Amino acid sequence: MGGLLTGAPTRALLTALLAVTLSWAADPPRRIVSAAPSITEMLYALGLGEKVVGVTTFCHYPPEVRDKPKIGSYVRPNMETILAMKPDLVVVLREHGSLVGRLRRAGLPVQALEHNSLAGIYASLRQLGARAGVAAMAEQRVGEIVAALEKIRARGASLPSRGVMFVVGRTPGTIQDLVVVGRGGFLNELIRLAGGRNTFEDALSFYPRVPREEVYARRPEVLIDMGDMGQTDGVTEEQKRAVAELWKQMPLLPAVQSHRVYGVANDVFMVPGPRVAEAARLLFEMIHPEAAQ
Repeated sequence: MGGLLTGAPTRALLTALLAVTLSWAADPPRRIVSAAPSITEMLYALGLGEKVVGVTTFCHYPPEVRDKPKIGSYVRPNMETILAMKPDLVVVLREHGSLVGRLRRAGLPVQALEHNSLAGIYASLRQLGARAGVAAMAEQRVGEIVAALEKIRARGASLPSRGVMFVVGRTPGTIQDLVVVGRGGFLNELIRLAGGRNTFEDALSFYPRVPREEVYARRPEVLIDMGDMGQTDGVTEEQKRAVAELWKQMPLLPAVQSHRVYGVANDVFMVPGPRVAEAARLLFEMIHPEAAQ
């Protein structure tokens, strides 16, 4: 478990970050474009919100980003729109692939991040902090996240580990074409940290497709389902209850029998960013409701 929470950088990393920070400190970016919700949340957590001049249509948090100019979707950012914003830094994810090269060929400064894990989140915060001249703030934010996660881990350490299935996709209104949280990734780490055991942790991908028969075979004790929540905005409590009712079609599942089926609609479960401690807290409350008070 200690490896999940490690936030202390190595001496070599600190030296490298200091060198980068000093080289950029004289000219930190003033106009930043974010190409992903996780990046936007990190920029705001580092106190850089006023410098953000463009975000994606999927960026919902903090609430003030809704009024920021949009560059298109996370999947299809518009190159011409980005250029028109005249940014002096565009922050993207490594999975944006060819976009990185296109931006650099257009002469724009680009920073590519990768943070599908807790360690990656800490590293990205530090990299952004170094690039923007707020390295001390980044270190503070990492320390706060690590401390909050450690408190949650400690709360669950003495409680029974329960099998958890987290559904991130399916055919709406049915229990078909299920996509669940698999191995790797920050959600898998958070489930374990919150006192659970991901029933599909041995899957070969981050988000595998699984048949209903396999769900019965894995016998999850806690079932968390946001498969109907393509948009987290405006989801009602009635809709969440309807998701829980849907799983009564599989009455032999331990999660159904113990009434531990939860319909959820919250960006914190899909955005690997500064709010991971909030996601861990919510997971803990669903995995161990008897200890959540």
